[in-house]
Amino acid sequence: MNQFFNLVIAAETLENDAQQLDVTVEALQRICVKVNAKIVRQPALQLQLTYQITLPSQILANQLVWPTWQQARVGFADYLWEETCLECFITGDTLSDEAATEIQDAEPYIEINANPDGRYALYEFKSYRHPATLPPTPLYEADGHTRASIEWTDNVNTQDIIQKSLFDKSPAAYPIHRYERGFNVPLVELSNQKYAIANTIIEQIHPCVILQLGKTALYFASNHASPPDFHNRNYWPKFAL
Repeated sequence: MNQFFNLVIAAETLENDAQQLDVTVEALQRICVKVNAKIVRQPALQLQLTYQITLPSQILANQLVWPTWQQARVGFADYLWEETCLECFITGDTLSDEAATEIQDAEPYIEINANPDGRYALYEFKSYRHPATLPPTPLYEADGHTRASIEWTDNVNTQDIIQKSLFDKSPAAYPIHRYERGFNVPLVELSNQKYAIANTIIEQIHPCVILQLGKTALYFASNHASPPDFHNRNYWPKFAL
């Protein structure tokens, strides 16, 4: 079973972004970002997230900062959102009432950051952007000492370039540049057919992507607040796995 997400670009600064990148607004709107989420059980129970980015032009591909995979870089790192970043926000009830009562009306959630070169980070928030310290508080495993981690599933550095016909009856073609990365996050299976990451039961899930093209950052999510704010859970889809 899979849950698919079609991410759209944040529209507030599209005209300025297009001007900076020397492309049309329509070209930016044709950037295709898709995320596939599924539960895998072997070799261990995990949530698998696969991100696929498709750029419609060579101009955009030339400017995209998509770091080369490096096994030596795999590990925890902060401030990944300042670069090309594959992200996912997850929220729901906590397994422990203690964490939920620390702050009245608390809505704890997890933020996952991953850079295509292998670096990653998992953070824990007690409520909207709280604690506000930077970098955020790392998410820890059940022992309270080990930082939570991901397991990369795709470390191929090649990008696919596919020729697509612009119109069915036209011989003209344009290049499609496709980039893909995937990773697994360890899960706990609960008795009521629900899943949890650390102490958070997954009820909403919000995959999103930051693409760095030169000095311009483009923001993608299935739905956007205005101004764009990945942390606003009012725009997060329900978890359907």
